[in-house]
Amino acid sequence: MKKAADAAEDASNSRAFEIVARAGFAVSGLLHLLIGAIALQLAFGRTGEADVSGAVSSLASQPAGPFLLWACFAACAALALWQLGNAVLGYRRKSDNKLTKRLSAAGQALVFAALAATIVSFVMGKGQNSRESTSDWTLTLLKAPFGVFLLVAVGAGIAITGIVFAVRGFRQTFTRDLSLSSTQAVRKFQTGVGVVGYIAKGIALFLVGLLVVIAALRAQPEQSTGLDGSLKALKEQPYGPYLLAAVAVGLIAYGLFLMVKSKTLRT
Repeated sequence: MKKAADAAEDASNSRAFEIVARAGFAVSGLLHLLIGAIALQLAFGRTGEADVSGAVSSLASQPAGPFLLWACFAACAALALWQLGNAVLGYRRKSDNKLTKRLSAAGQALVFAALAATIVSFVMGKGQNSRESTSDWTLTLLKAPFGVFLLVAVGAGIAITGIVFAVRGFRQTFTRDLSLSSTQAVRKFQTGVGVVGYIAKGIALFLVGLLVVIAALRAQPEQSTGLDGSLKALKEQPYGPYLLAAVAVGLIAYGLFLMVKSKTLRT
């Protein structure tokens, strides 16, 4: 067991593996850019699916679609394994080995594993509309014992995560994990896209969680429609197109921030 753990640690600490894993942040950034662009189109009256499935579908439709998807899958899978290694084996710097940070790494491992699974489903031609899959998942959970309570807990957890994202953006605490540029103009850009991006991502997650809670309390799983449905619901509010456009720009900023993070994350 010790030899296996040592081998896993050596693999996770290898420079080549780290480069591929860091590319996972850039892939997530690219997908957020596409989601933001689609959301911006929705704000101006065009159609589209402003979520991960819509973004991956957009990539798949490109001339080099299959190659792009396989490359994105490899990067996200590597990042999921890298974060899992951080959660289980710990970080290189002893000061980073706090329980909260290792739990955060475990959460990111799950997120990027799910993202890798979504991408490979499109590679295999089995990609599914995430709005429908979210509603189906909500219905399945509602039918389970104590399903309403579980679903409310899930929705509340997503909404609270959104609040945490927004607070991180306002307080700029995300900069603690980055090695920002010493050039003032570049540093301002890196920080600026992080602030705007975290706040917009927080708003989006809060809306998703809110719709999950509403769907649970009303026993109407069709109201749990994921990110795409949340953004489209936002458009229906007073001044909705302007609010949606602002969130869309924020998601684009978050995509740019993730690309910055892929280069500047401290290890």
